[in-house]
Amino acid sequence: MSEKLPKGSRITGDGRKDLASSLVERYSRGESIRSMAQDIGRSYGFVHGVLSEAGVQMRARGGATRGAAAEARRAQVKKG
Repeated sequence: MSEKLPKGSRITGDGRKDLASSLVERYSRGESIRSMAQDIGRSYGFVHGVLSEAGVQMRARGGATRGAAAEARRAQVKKG
């Protein structure tokens, strides 16, 4: 889902369920909350909240941010 959501609009019902399933899928592939938030035009807190509501167990903070491990992770996320 790479379309921006209308700023400030409430996402409820089936729309929220669809958004949650999309975000859960992306998060499980390794994409960061911050990158998903930027992609859909919402805040980090909003995306984190939707994932939490969906029962997702959050990854630990940090991770590989430099070097070969980080490049491999970014390549995997882009492949989808």
